[in-house]
Amino acid sequence: MNRQEGVELLNQYVKNPRTIAHCLASEAVLRALAVRLGYDKEQWGLAGLLHDLDVEETANTPHIHGHRTVEVLRANGMDEESLDAIVRHNEMNGSEERSSHFHHALAAGETITGLITATALVYPDKKVASVKTKSVIKRMKEKAFAASVNRDTIMECEKLGLSLDELAAIAIDAMKEIGDEIGL
Repeated sequence: MNRQEGVELLNQYVKNPRTIAHCLASEAVLRALAVRLGYDKEQWGLAGLLHDLDVEETANTPHIHGHRTVEVLRANGMDEESLDAIVRHNEMNGSEERSSHFHHALAAGETITGLITATALVYPDKKVASVKTKSVIKRMKEKAFAASVNRDTIMECEKLGLSLDELAAIAIDAMKEIGDEIGL
């Protein structure tokens, strides 16, 4: 599966523009993490792009979120390693614990996009270009801020050999590159 096919699937299954923006941000962050860690940026980026393909379909049944995505993506030729990372990004769906760099990168990378987005939205210009690493670190400590963002999942960056500061800087830079595309 290539990126264009992935974008077509994303637009077929996901209608909410904010969810699409999250998926694009996740793609950018995963590509940047793959480069930083020496993995395949196309593979990781595609997993980031498509990890929430079933999120609208499974909104009321989060315990199956990820499983439907895997079915759709397997039928469209996505590799098994990516499918494994995608199903494991949701710790509520009964999948095995995350154990590889790919698993931890997808989980931490897609989760930190929510914290960065929320941080950008409190700035007057609402642009990710205004977000600084220290602001994300500060907001990370404020449990009431973007309360739905799982801080423990973000901290899986340490299992990648990255500090929170490093992950935040990588993610901010990646999201800045596509700021216009994601409306930030």
